[in-house]
Amino acid sequence: MSIPWTLDNRVAIVTGGSRGIGYAIADAMLSRGARVLVTGLDRSRLAAAREALALGGRHVDAVEADVRNADQAEAMVARAVSAFGGLDILVNNAGVGSFSPIAETTHDAWDRMIGTNLTGVFYCCKASIPHLRARGGGWIVNISSLAGKNSFVGGGAYCATKAGLNAFSEVLMQELRYDDIRVAYVMPGSVATEFGGARDSGDEWKIASEDVAQTVIDLVTSPARSLASRVELRPAKPPRR
Repeated sequence: MSIPWTLDNRVAIVTGGSRGIGYAIADAMLSRGARVLVTGLDRSRLAAAREALALGGRHVDAVEADVRNADQAEAMVARAVSAFGGLDILVNNAGVGSFSPIAETTHDAWDRMIGTNLTGVFYCCKASIPHLRARGGGWIVNISSLAGKNSFVGGGAYCATKAGLNAFSEVLMQELRYDDIRVAYVMPGSVATEFGGARDSGDEWKIASEDVAQTVIDLVTSPARSLASRVELRPAKPPRR
């Protein structure tokens, strides 16, 4: 019989974990007994997130890290291994997006999205894989977007990064499955966060960050004999057009 994973004393890294989807994922994992390191770029926001996530004596660490920098990605993973004794789960959640016609997209905006949404995932995975192998297996979950398959005007750079992330995840899944490292990517649709700008009172129909977090929990606690390698997550009842 294939036994479901439990998260008790598992060690996880959640990039972009100081707010939004990343924070919700870290919170859900901690509530199930995991030890979690979260990363972010805003020092004050990261400190506040760590304080809130640690309530009740939960085991959480936080480190300021830019996933676009290979050395910082390596240091982030080393910090988790040093603090908690190993690594079982990597959640690549850090992501950025800016939206404009391709002809008006700046070089800096393009580089920032490619660097964070795609190259940063590569750096974090490359740094993590030896430690996941040392534990005899584990999980890599990449937070992508339905924008990776549903392109839209003004989303050229963002859609390209998410399409690339989907392809990268498919290859990584095939390369690591016989190491008992399961790889999956989650493609949420419209999520009620501040990612695309300020939230408004009309967001009730959108997916909540906690919904994405529950999907990640369902993945990493699934029986080892199966692998849901791609999950598309949509609002159940978007506004009628």
